[in-house]
Amino acid sequence: MAKDIPYFLPMTWNIRRHRERTFKSLLPVFTGYLFFCGKELERVEVLRTNRVASIIDVIDQAKLVTELGQIEQALRVGAPLLPHDYIRKGQWCRVTAGPLMGLEGIVVEMKKVTRLVLQIELLGQATYVEIDIQMIEPIEKPAYKSGVD
Repeated sequence: MAKDIPYFLPMTWNIRRHRERTFKSLLPVFTGYLFFCGKELERVEVLRTNRVASIIDVIDQAKLVTELGQIEQALRVGAPLLPHDYIRKGQWCRVTAGPLMGLEGIVVEMKKVTRLVLQIELLGQATYVEIDIQMIEPIEKPAYKSGVD
């Protein structure tokens, strides 16, 4: 039975080759996490499905929504997202041009490829998208507003 509870499950394609065959699977970006928005009644309904192990209370919901919005924007433009180690220190940057304009994250370089790491602090998880170094600018780490005055 449909519960009509808003949710977000970011998914990305995983393509791998084995011998002469190609396998393509749609996998969650953050394994084991489904995001939903609701009050106590919806929380109880989600738990009643017996498909959720636990629910994480989100203190700073505006921050989580902002971080997840970046993941959604990258997926909407078809940018392939790949798992990345969560990074606590590094240079924060903002994309200044192109379809990913406005995304903010930590820039790292691996194997001469520049990546913008998008983090979900609440989960201690991250993903990355490859980016042209000329399309980013350094910024201060963002301070999130709760949206509640």
